[in-house]
This record gives sequence, structure tokens and C-alpha cells, in this order.
Amino acid sequence: MFRTLFIPSPSVFRTCRVQVSSLGTVVGITSSATANVHISAPCTPVLNMTEPSAKRRRLSHTEKDDTMKRSNEIPTSLSHPISPPRKRRTCERKLVKSPFQLTTIRDLPAESNIGAVSLHDLLGDPLIAECWEFNYLHDVDFLMSHFDEDTRSLVKVHIVHGFWKRDDMNRLSLEKQASQYKNVTLHTAYMPEMFGTHHSKMLVLFRHDDTAQVIIHTANMISQDWTNLTNGVWQTPRLPRLTESYKSSETDMRIGYGPRFKTDLLNYLRAYNTKRQTCKSLVDELEKYDFGAVRGALVASVPGRHDINEDDPRKTHWGWAGVKHALSPVPIQSGKSDIVVQISSIATLGATDTWLKHTLFGPLSSTKTSSSKPEFKIIFPCPDEIRRSLDGYASGASIHMKIQSATQTKQLQYMKPILYHWANDCEKGIIEEGEIRDGGRKRAAPHIKTYIRYNENKTIDWALLTSANISKQAWGEAAKTGQIRIASWEMGVLVWPELFADGARMVGTFKTDTPTKEDLDGNEPLVGLRIPYSLPLQRYGDDEVPWVATASYTEPDWMGRFWRD
Repeated sequence: MFRTLFIPSPSVFRTCRVQVSSLGTVVGITSSATANVHISAPCTPVLNMTEPSAKRRRLSHTEKDDTMKRSNEIPTSLSHPISPPRKRRTCERKLVKSPFQLTTIRDLPAESNIGAVSLHDLLGDPLIAECWEFNYLHDVDFLMSHFDEDTRSLVKVHIVHGFWKRDDMNRLSLEKQASQYKNVTLHTAYMPEMFGTHHSKMLVLFRHDDTAQVIIHTANMISQDWTNLTNGVWQTPRLPRLTESYKSSETDMRIGYGPRFKTDLLNYLRAYNTKRQTCKSLVDELEKYDFGAVRGALVASVPGRHDINEDDPRKTHWGWAGVKHALSPVPIQSGKSDIVVQISSIATLGATDTWLKHTLFGPLSSTKTSSSKPEFKIIFPCPDEIRRSLDGYASGASIHMKIQSATQTKQLQYMKPILYHWANDCEKGIIEEGEIRDGGRKRAAPHIKTYIRYNENKTIDWALLTSANISKQAWGEAAKTGQIRIASWEMGVLVWPELFADGARMVGTFKTDTPTKEDLDGNEPLVGLRIPYSLPLQRYGDDEVPWVATASYTEPDWMGRFWRD
């Protein structure tokens, strides 16, 4: 059958005759006009196809065309800004990186050096304009090699040492090296105590962008300490110069916060100026910088006799009195706790444990509120751990304890029950119960010094990174007539969780600086603390003794070498 279909075009209606089968399929088209019509698919029969399409009625100016209205309006769905679907609001747990970092170890795999820092990381910035370096041992060539190669000759380098005897071989070597660099100046620290050492380890940097930085660490400025020995680092943020508006507001003298830290640091540096103006220019310059972002309490030692009953809030306490004062505002959780003292040297303390228990452990036990007394554990390596270390017996040259004299033998007897291994994988050691956590430094012998208070609920109340080992020279003698006597210069920083976030808790992190949400139940902020040794600890066996650098060892280390004093 045939039907007529009117197809509109831009100008006229053209008439086509469409042939449709009984099944509704178009089988042919003839057109009375020149327009081309293409049918590409079957269609259904169209009724009344001879009638033209109804024309739209013309509207008067008072009538509205709904079609035109709709075409001019923006659909409601498009009238809102396009954005992703709203997510259910969740409270993300705040995770804070460890305030302490480890130094890189050359001969360990990359996974053990995650988050670790090298000396070049600290000194390689080409913007460094001036560097003050405080330490016990110095290698000037080694130090200078870590500045940016294009600017190292332009950096003003000040080296503060404690070799006060003019014929000291260390001093003569230092002077010879320094003479090769026009930009290096040596400063001799005031040493009032004959048996003291300038043991502090600190860098103070000034940059061309008007920022400064203080770095407290545990490594001597020699190659061995920055290669295969375990050491630690604490850094301030980049400190901006003070603005006039802030200079009058440095009144927050709470322990652990920037203004107090700045006051204590400047008091420490002023102590060098007792006989000569060793650090006057450094003090004058640091006074111009804003320490507001710093979180940590300075715990240092200055040689000499010091009053310990001073109530002046701007006075700094030194040695064991200093750590006791710094711990006074630190909240301590209730329950059982351990203070783990990990050091690289133990001096001669006496035939009885009086000084150790009362003069050192007593202040370290100080709390803001009353709580049960902590147990103390001392981590120190044995000969087997030195033999198996990355540098073998050579590592032992930096680790000291003596047990030759009668007094030293008695000292070992009262210390033996609280001695623990560094590597916790010795055959004769007694391992404690607990989750195994690998610090990644078993074979890197310890030169780091840490004092950490662990709580029984797997958290940490506070942690101290310092140059101070267990010695009367470092921490001071017992107070007599209200005074403490200190022989050595030492430098450290104390941290605790609430410095970094309200209600925070601190947990140990292993092979990483950042805690995870799974490290502790709850939703409070978590602060990580990079732990250099492995847990659980391993106590010395009955017939084990600590490493003694002044002894001789005939059993070869892993490289086949022997150790003879």
C-alpha cells in the first residue's frame, strides 16, 4: 500500500510517497521534491499521513509560550555548584612523627634507614651562611666536606672544643687542620674542672633566608660516628627572625615550650663567656630569632658549682638538678613503669650504688604527681655484640666501661642485675616477654644516649636524647650545702606527648618515624618515638659481662680481627 508523508524542511514541506508492507516495513519511497530522504530502519505504519502536521498557534504578546520559557530557564539540577557527593564526616586520628631521628648507617639496607638523616642532610643546604659546631672530637676536613661544594668556602664555621692544654695532641691536630680553611675559627671552651670534657654535641645554623636552626645530636664530628655507629638527632624547625610585635610577648616560660627553651639555651651559651667572650656573638644573634614553634625542654650540663635552690623562673638548672626541674610538669601515667637508660659509656661511680640510685635515678624518677617508683634498666653492649657489629672490634673504641679495679668490680656487682643487651639476640641472654619489635640497629653499635620512661600500657611518658652518659662528671655530684658540682659540658632535649597535641599519647616506632593508627587503641593523637634498639629487652646472663675497651679479646670478630689493649 502507498501513503503520503509530509516531511518538513527549512523552507517548504515536501511530499513523499512511502510504500509500506503489511508488516509495517518501508519498502519504497518516491518524492515530489528534490529533498533526499533516508530511511535506515523498519518503522511502524503511520495513520492519516496525508494530513499535514499541525502548526503551532501564534501567540499574542500577552501570552507566554511555556516551551520558550522552559528553554530559557536553567534546570534546577544545574543551578547548584557541581561538587563530589558529601562524605560522612569522620574524625581522623592525628599522627605525629618522632621528634628524634636516627642517623643513617652506611652498611645497612635501605629499609633500616627510613627516616634517618645523614650529616650532609643537615649541612648540605647551600643557603647556610654560618655554622657553630660544638663537640668533643672534631675532624675539620670531614666536617667541611659535608657543606655544599659550591658554598663551603663561604660558610663562616666556628668550632667549639674543650682541649685547653696547648700541648694536647687533639688540639694540635685540630689547629693544623683548621689552618687550611680561611673561613674556620676555633674556640676553646672554658674548662674549670680538670677531669671534665667538652662533651656537648650541637650545631647552630644561620641561613641566608634569615632563618636559624638548632640541632642537638649524639655523634662526634668524625667519620666513624656518622658511618656505622647508631646515633640520634633532634632538630628545631627553621626559626624566623623576631618581629617587633612578638618581642614583647616572649613571656610564656612554661617548660617544654619555645620561649623557655630559648632562655635556657642562651643561658647555656653565656656560660662559655666566663673567662672570654667565646659565644657572645652567637648569643647576640640568636636573641633575634623566634623560638615559638620549638617543643622540647633543654637538659644540659655546665661545669662548675651551681646553686640548686634558686627560685628565679628564668634561671636554668644544670645536670641532675636540670632533669629533675624539666620533669616537674610532665604528667606520668599510673601503674608500673620502666626507665630504660641506654648509653655508650659508664664511668666509675663508686663501690656502692648510692650515687646511681639517689643522685641520678632519684631525679629521673621525679613526677608531677605521686606514682609508683619505676624500675631501671641499663642497655650496654657485651663483647659478643661488639664482635658482631658492622665495624667489629673497631666499634668498641667508642664504648667505655672499666671493671679492672676493686671498686669497679664492686660496681659491676650492683649494676649486673639491671644490665641489658643492645642487640637482644645473644645466646646467653635472658629474653623478656613481649611483642617482638625490631629497631633495625642490632649490628650498628650504639653511640646514641637515650633515657625513656615506658608505661605498662605500651606508651611512653617521656624521652630524653642527650650527650650525657652515666657519669658523675656529666650529671654532677650529690648536692652539698645547696650546690651541685659538674665537670663536663653536656647537651640534651627532653620531650613528652602533650607538647605536640592535647591529650596525645606517645608510642615507640621501629624502622620508621611515624606511628600508625593500629599502634594503640583509641582516637587520641599519637606521637611516635623512634626506638634505636629492639624489644623486648634481653637481660645479661649470669656469666656475661659488659664490653671493656681497655681489656684484651682473643676471640676474633666477624672480620677475623683481635682486640688488644
